[in-house]
Amino acid sequence: MEDSAESLSPCSPRDIDSDAGGAEKGSSTSASVNRALQLIESDDLDSKLQAAREIRQLTKTSHRCRRQLAQAVKPLVSMLRVDESDCNESVLLALLNLAVKDERNKINIIEAGALEPIISFLQSSNSNLQEYAAASLLTLSATTLNKPIISSSGAIPLLAEILRHGSAQAKVDAVMALSNLSTHPNSLSLILETKPISSLVNLLKTCKKSSKTAVKCCALIESLVSFDECRTALISEEGGVLAVVEVLENGSPQSREHAVGALLTMCHSDRCKYREPILEEGVIPGLLELTVQGTPNSQAKAHMLLRLLRDSPYPRSELQPDTLENIVCTIISQIDGDDQSSKARKMLADMVQVSMEQSLKHLQQRAMVCTPSDLPIASCTSEVSSK
Repeated sequence: MEDSAESLSPCSPRDIDSDAGGAEKGSSTSASVNRALQLIESDDLDSKLQAAREIRQLTKTSHRCRRQLAQAVKPLVSMLRVDESDCNESVLLALLNLAVKDERNKINIIEAGALEPIISFLQSSNSNLQEYAAASLLTLSATTLNKPIISSSGAIPLLAEILRHGSAQAKVDAVMALSNLSTHPNSLSLILETKPISSLVNLLKTCKKSSKTAVKCCALIESLVSFDECRTALISEEGGVLAVVEVLENGSPQSREHAVGALLTMCHSDRCKYREPILEEGVIPGLLELTVQGTPNSQAKAHMLLRLLRDSPYPRSELQPDTLENIVCTIISQIDGDDQSSKARKMLADMVQVSMEQSLKHLQQRAMVCTPSDLPIASCTSEVSSK
């Protein structure tokens, strides 16, 4: 199995593309593949370097070429130990393209011994090498079999250091690699030891809230706030909770789900400690919107968090049903600040309107599939789900 995050960076010098759109060129491509395989087996370093560059080009968009050039992995990996930056860069880019969307190549690259030199490049003063090494670990960590090997290799502290001080591109690849690795049971504790919350918050503040970077940052934060020290770190970090709330409001469906999950985990762990810091960052309008427009998981988590943010954590009596409107109104009545209160009230009114429109649409859909004998409408069964 592979994670969805491989080389998800925007256009960059490494020219990693998807498999889509790469038309095969028949005999011409086969001849190019054979030429590259001959050159990579040469004893001449310049010839091998030319092969690496040709392999990089051939494997940009073609999965077939990645398979045909799989036997180039071992000689390429051996070139990583050549003490020459230009050579290392070209080889890393060739290996990176060979590994994209090819699980067998990912595994073979690790088995061929690439991990040690790649990790050493994470500490390089050459920013290109550092970026390509981070991107390589992002791609190689996307397959399950590689995760424990990479995690136990010492890569995690170095990725965390890049997350703090690396270039913008290296930070993005580092956080995605850490997110990939965090799904392995023993990796999260290693990530925890690097104290990454401040770096994650800083990246979250600067990235586009609907980006894949925001998804990975929030996914990591959601996992890490299950530990008390990370919850405390997030509250202590200036703008930490606010950064998560902003993703909850403006992120992609996936990042919003991670954001509300992180806040829910915090509030559930110690409601008295985290309720006020979460409320103070204006979370209510975003939560209201999620209860209507979020994914099913986001909607459920938003409802749960609204209940926890209410003054009393216990269900109301039958005279005051535990409805979303009652939960929200109770919270609104205790929020300081007219702006947020009025915005939340407007959101609640909009929610009711949307709910009514959805109910009406659902009734209309039910009516359309009914025959006269099925009337009244209340007895009809709809096969169309409301949206």
